[in-house]
Amino acid sequence: MTEIQKYLAEEVGEDLADGIITRREAVRRLGLLGVTGAAATGLIATFTAAPAAAAEPSKATNHGKRSSEETSWAPVARESITFPGPRGPLMAAWAPAVKPRGGVLVIHENRGLTEHIRTVAGRLAASGYSALALDLLSEEGGTGAFPDEAAVAAALAAIPPERFDEDMKASVSELKRRVRRKKLAAIGFCFGGAMVWRLLAAGEPRLAAAAPFYGPFPEGGNLKDSRAAVLGVYGGLDTRVNASIPAAKAALEAARLKHELLTFTEADHAFFNDTGARFNAHAATEVWRRALDWFDEAD
Repeated sequence: MTEIQKYLAEEVGEDLADGIITRREAVRRLGLLGVTGAAATGLIATFTAAPAAAAEPSKATNHGKRSSEETSWAPVARESITFPGPRGPLMAAWAPAVKPRGGVLVIHENRGLTEHIRTVAGRLAASGYSALALDLLSEEGGTGAFPDEAAVAAALAAIPPERFDEDMKASVSELKRRVRRKKLAAIGFCFGGAMVWRLLAAGEPRLAAAAPFYGPFPEGGNLKDSRAAVLGVYGGLDTRVNASIPAAKAALEAARLKHELLTFTEADHAFFNDTGARFNAHAATEVWRRALDWFDEAD
């Protein structure tokens, strides 16, 4: 089982433990991921045996900026686009800002390029950052080609991780073409957070900033070829992903990258997704403000 397959299987176990899916559905999803028999039983037992412990509170820095202007705001409409990739056309949602301060690559969760992720791209554009939300299942016909989110996760698990790296780099090239002479950043959620870490470790030097949300740091990841300022976002109740924080911190320090590892102590994994069971409105509002400020402050 690859590192990514293990992560996706653990996501199923966590959804079961939190009551989001039934045991029967968990077994079905694990089967789609190739985890069966004793391996599936053991994983389910691990996640249902004991509740997760909350992380210790940590200090957070307020980077907020205030304005006295009166404005109206709504997510920008998204356009479905294709552009050249390493092996064929890549699919994405594109949301252009009227006067972009930069461009942001958006990487989806293990549910694929959903309407929620498309809306995130639209929100970024409305806030001044043209956004390109990549569909990492482009070669398979896109997220819409699959019957449900379990099939999407199974398809993602079957893809060699190096293909994700190549597709994301091609997406940075497309973003740079569409947002000329502006700084570029990347943001990703859950599985997408792990992908943003991978992109940084794959030697992508064109990003000025990155914000991986509750994504595990890749084993042996080295950030020496990155120049991005990194805002790592975590939920305090998400002990599984938080176990990789020391590795992320060590890699960031070794590469001498500007960084902040920000933990919302009362929030859980996937707390930013307002369509999910773990949504935390207060944490989601605050992290959105901080992420935009982080992109603004990046060189």
